[in-house]
Amino acid sequence: MSYHAKPGRYESMPYKRCGRSGIKLPAFSLGLWHNFGGVDIFENGRAMIHRAFDLGITHFDLANNYGPPPGSAEENFGKILHQDLSAYRDELIISTKAGYGMWPGPYGDWGSRKYMLSSLDQSLKRMGLEYVDIFYHHRPDPETPLEESMMALDQAVRQGKALYAGISNYPADQAREAARILRELGTPCLIHQPKYSLFERWVEGGLLDVLEEEGIGCIPFSPLAQGLLTNKYLNGIPEGSRAAKSWGFLKPEMVEPALLKVKKLNELAITRGQSLAQMSLAWLLKDHRVTSVLIGASSVKQLEDSVTAVNNLTFSSDELAQIENILIG
Repeated sequence: MSYHAKPGRYESMPYKRCGRSGIKLPAFSLGLWHNFGGVDIFENGRAMIHRAFDLGITHFDLANNYGPPPGSAEENFGKILHQDLSAYRDELIISTKAGYGMWPGPYGDWGSRKYMLSSLDQSLKRMGLEYVDIFYHHRPDPETPLEESMMALDQAVRQGKALYAGISNYPADQAREAARILRELGTPCLIHQPKYSLFERWVEGGLLDVLEEEGIGCIPFSPLAQGLLTNKYLNGIPEGSRAAKSWGFLKPEMVEPALLKVKKLNELAITRGQSLAQMSLAWLLKDHRVTSVLIGASSVKQLEDSVTAVNNLTFSSDELAQIENILIG
């Protein structure tokens, strides 16, 4: 069955300028970290990507090692792109990253120019693309000079293999230095992708201020704490959930200690007419320094539920105080 994008898909999704760049991103972007790999059902991922675009999500975020197995999310996305979305390529923002272990030996990990540019070439081949819109360094490398990693991003842009450069998982001081280097090279840093949620707030300790000062957009990942900030675990660990999978990052022992806070946050969300997930996503978007929130999904229904958060993005001072009190415990 051929895919035709929904008319009016841009009418209900808010778009926000990314830092001081000319690019606008949707309030929600779709991450392919989980549920799009070789171990997953291809047609489910395909249906989610179709629905995401129909909902106004123009940004699809990948990395070289997404799967499992590593690389398979890019391969699957490439198939879906060419089967269904090739006519819409200029309406899409496609990103990928390099920085975690991808192949054996000393050149398949971290931040050398050799690794990063080789990885980008592999990613483009897997997706069948001439360029990605954003190429990220996925994490800082303690043994490679920051200048080398940033020069690799600059080279990728100058070669036309990426339109913009980004960084991910960089602390405030390194983010500031990376931004300085890229600016001097003539390829400003477009965006930073940090882990940020109600349960993970390290970015508030200086990083968000740096991004605002440098004119860099912010796109949090794991906004629902790998699913903890949903109603999925209110009554234990369901079969098929991330905490039940052997290859996920959310472990069963991480669920139990958070349940009391999760239940109280869920009660507050209900008073707002939202699910816990919707409130948690809206809470991130309340900050003007956050450009877009990177959501994951395991089904079309879950994707639709998350995007519904755009219908209520405002918080009263009392609601914000209640959230802080719950998190303090």
